[in-house]
Amino acid sequence: MFEGFSIGDLPVGDERVHVRHGGAGPAVLLLHGHPRTGSTWHRVAPLLVEAGFTVVCPDLRGYGRSTSPPPSPDHRAHSKRAAAGDLLGVMTALGHERFHLVGHDRGSYVALRMALDHEERIDRLVLIDCIPISEHLARADARFATEWWHWFFFAQPEIPERVINADPDAWYRGDPETMGAENHAEWLRAIRDPTVVRAMLEDYRAGLTVDRADELADRAARRRLQLPLLVLWSLRDDLEQLYGDPSVIWRNWADDVTGRGIDSGHHVAEEAPGELARAIGEFLSVRR
Repeated sequence: MFEGFSIGDLPVGDERVHVRHGGAGPAVLLLHGHPRTGSTWHRVAPLLVEAGFTVVCPDLRGYGRSTSPPPSPDHRAHSKRAAAGDLLGVMTALGHERFHLVGHDRGSYVALRMALDHEERIDRLVLIDCIPISEHLARADARFATEWWHWFFFAQPEIPERVINADPDAWYRGDPETMGAENHAEWLRAIRDPTVVRAMLEDYRAGLTVDRADELADRAARRRLQLPLLVLWSLRDDLEQLYGDPSVIWRNWADDVTGRGIDSGHHVAEEAPGELARAIGEFLSVRR
């Protein structure tokens, strides 16, 4: 995977971020979702390099081989603001003061927080398979609770750690043919590490508490994104079934929104890398 990329750990504050980066041209930061690592982009990243971009693929705070502090009672240590701070440090260390930003699943929430707090550093934003956490919770009904029950299970203290760590392979279920053998092997190492599992669960606990509170504070302050936003969603996932066109919801948060679906299941970077890379590349190449 990632032939020609530089791979290593960068110190950021008291933590280390595992990162792959390569290519030449405008920088784009790709943020993965749960329970993946930065290797989920192994089919997309080379296509974006071919399209003329510098591509940066980190592991999120506590995921994969990136470290994180111990959990805090208020979950701030694993908040999207803390994770975004790590990644801003990575981009600064790599010499990218401005860059494009792409987030999928949990990585999309980190990307949203980064864009709201540091829009001056971001040129264009792509968010995949998501609406804001607070928008999900405002619409939480029996169907949402049935389909997305894992949000509330993961938020429970200690119980999900015991359940998942008893048999992480069976809990998460991954297919090496679909994922790619090396990506699958890296993913297995991550989910079999109880420290990583704890950090991934803390991500969800932060989501229902401090991250939601931060989003509500944004809304109360009438903060909106001014930068161009592309919203993409997997047509064989359930986001459109729950809410219709997700880009309609995003227009409450941003002034310049476009969006469309991609024929894929949830892990779109692995299942439909060509279509995803084209959509990202075309959007990021548009000049203002």
